[in-house]
Amino acid sequence: MPTRSGKCRTAEEDVCLCSLEGVMGVLSRKWALLIISAIANSKRLRYNELEERLDGISPSTLSERLKELEKAGLIAREAFSEIPPRVEYSLTAAGSELKDAIVPLMSWASSRDARGH
Repeated sequence: MPTRSGKCRTAEEDVCLCSLEGVMGVLSRKWALLIISAIANSKRLRYNELEERLDGISPSTLSERLKELEKAGLIAREAFSEIPPRVEYSLTAAGSELKDAIVPLMSWASSRDARGH
């Protein structure tokens, strides 16, 4: 976050925390990382497929998170003019980069679960 002098507050001298703060605001929301993970594992998913894979998510929460992730530029929404209407979600380039960045975190979390933590 910029200080009064206009400089970023840093964890280390060469890393600015400003951009991390914005991304974490989106990603820290419940279900956000699970939605990204589900889409990443399938390349493209429809709303109902996401709802099925994310057992326990409410329709309103899923809809809200999808809008937030799309606004953040992490997922793309593609609507097809068919009857019945069809909408598919996929990761953007930034979403794919994020997926690559969080794979080590997911591996770490899985190893902790396996050890009973």
